[in-house]
Amino acid sequence: MAAFTKLQKFIEAVAHGKHNLSTAQIKVALTNTAPNAATAGVLSDLTEIAYTNSSSRNVTTSASAQTGGSYKLTCADLNLTAGGGPVGPFRYAVLYNDSATAKDLIGCWDRGDSITLLDGESILIDFDQAAGVFTIA
Repeated sequence: MAAFTKLQKFIEAVAHGKHNLSTAQIKVALTNTAPNAATAGVLSDLTEIAYTNSSSRNVTTSASAQTGGSYKLTCADLNLTAGGGPVGPFRYAVLYNDSATAKDLIGCWDRGDSITLLDGESILIDFDQAAGVFTIA
């Protein structure tokens, strides 16, 4: 997947206290339509694919801390697997806060092309343990 893009509404949501990333359940939404980086703020702003045949989209937070004024979120990699049928097509993986009332969006990755996972196929979402998913400075 390409570089992570923080969605602009995420910064506002952080400032308004909508996220507690040390305790929130973070999830991945899949879509074949690019989220608008300037206006997409909540899950209902996306056109999600059906997840009937998808493995869990829950993300495990490994670390959530600040050092020297920079906050870094680190998460365990997520392996999405199709089981019992296809999953897709999708091009974008969107990170969101499932614990927030409106399911506020955080950011996304663009695969560069659409993919459909067939039964038994997987895709790895690599959350870059060294640099973290993202930082806020």
